[in-house]
Parts: sequence; C-alpha cells; structure tokens
Amino acid sequence: MKKAIAFVFIFLTLFCTITVCVSTKASQVEVNNTLTTNTGTTSLVELKDKALSTLEDYKREYGDDTYGFAAYALNIIRIYSIPFGFIGIVIAAIYRYVIGIRRLDVQDKGFGVLVAIITVMVICQVLPLIFAIVVKGWRG
Repeated sequence: MKKAIAFVFIFLTLFCTITVCVSTKASQVEVNNTLTTNTGTTSLVELKDKALSTLEDYKREYGDDTYGFAAYALNIIRIYSIPFGFIGIVIAAIYRYVIGIRRLDVQDKGFGVLVAIITVMVICQVLPLIFAIVVKGWRG
C-alpha cells in the first residue's frame, strides 16, 4: 500500500512539473513569435528593453528606486521558485519513498528536505505580497 501511494504521489508530482514546463515552453514560443524580426531571429535588445521597462514600472509604482528594484527582484524570485520547488519536491520524494524504503536515515533526510523545500517555496510565494502590503500600506 505504501508503495502504491508513493508511486501515485511521484506520478502526480512529475505530471504537474511536466505541465508547468510545457505551459512555460508554450508561453516562450508565444513570446518568441511576437519578438521575431523580419529575419526570423529574436532580438535580445528587445528582451532587455522589456525587462528594463518592467523595472521602471515597478520603480514608478513604488515611488523609489530601492523599493521598485526590491519588488522587481521578489517578483522574479516568485516566478522561478515554482519550477525549482517542484523539482526539489520530486527529489525529496524519491529520497523519502523510493530510496528510504531500505534505509531509514535516507527516509528521514528525504522528509527533512521535503519540509524545507515546501517552506522555502511558500516563503518565496508570500514574500512579495507581504512586501507590497508593508511598503504601500505602512510606509506612509
């Protein structure tokens, strides 16, 4: 029974990771299609300009260069923490449920890593919201 639950958990985690990667790839293809020039190549200058304009929007929205840059960096961290978190969860689940069947120390290590990765992932998702509430609401 434990093996079946572990297999289903790992399968669902891999399925979610593949779904996120495929949707990310589809959005990248969409971005590449919109940023292609007449010769069919993407322009790195346009990507840089888009990132700088987003950074300027954050600076204008928060009213300060430091707060705008911090909000921009937290948003980037929020976006990239999701795929890294899913990969970490899969690795921790493998340690806990596959390798840990034979060795209890590896099972404990997998559980600790799983708890740590989920904690870091939740912090990375909630921190931009807390930053926005504190800066915009209480900065005065």
